[in-house]
Amino acid sequence: MLRDFPPTIVTDRLILRPLSLQDWEAYAASWADPKMTAFIGGTPRDRTTSWAKFAAAAGMWSLIGYGYWSFIERKTETFLGNGGLARHERGLAGLDGFPEAGWAFTPDAWGRGLATEAMAAVLDWSDKVLRAPETRCIIDPGNEASMRVAEKLDYVRLAEVDFPPATTILFGRRGPDVAV
Repeated sequence: MLRDFPPTIVTDRLILRPLSLQDWEAYAASWADPKMTAFIGGTPRDRTTSWAKFAAAAGMWSLIGYGYWSFIERKTETFLGNGGLARHERGLAGLDGFPEAGWAFTPDAWGRGLATEAMAAVLDWSDKVLRAPETRCIIDPGNEASMRVAEKLDYVRLAEVDFPPATTILFGRRGPDVAV
């Protein structure tokens, strides 16, 4: 494994560090909050489900060369959420073959521009290191805040797709080396 892999990224207000056991309890508590999961599955996660998701997100780095980070507030060292790029094998044709961007923040972090800050840093890393021609994301139609974040990150709406039990919106963002 490379020495600085997965990397730690520092922004003005955040530290994006690889998921690790030091963040496990805060991660589990955040995903048990119905506010956090309202637009991500709609149901709070129990510890067993959270552990499986946590371990899978951490393991993506060694399997596919990218994954999720913990989002930590620099000033307080508080866990605020997690996200990055993933391959979830969702069975959605519009996602197949594309790194999938995703982000989730605790409710006390909402409305502060932290999702945009974190994901801008993730995408900057992706553009320089991963060099994916395109990344995609899906957002629940009711999640207007995440749609605003996606737009600020240069994602464009591609389609509405079936994602049982409902539909979701598929967004795409071209990498910097892709001609338009």
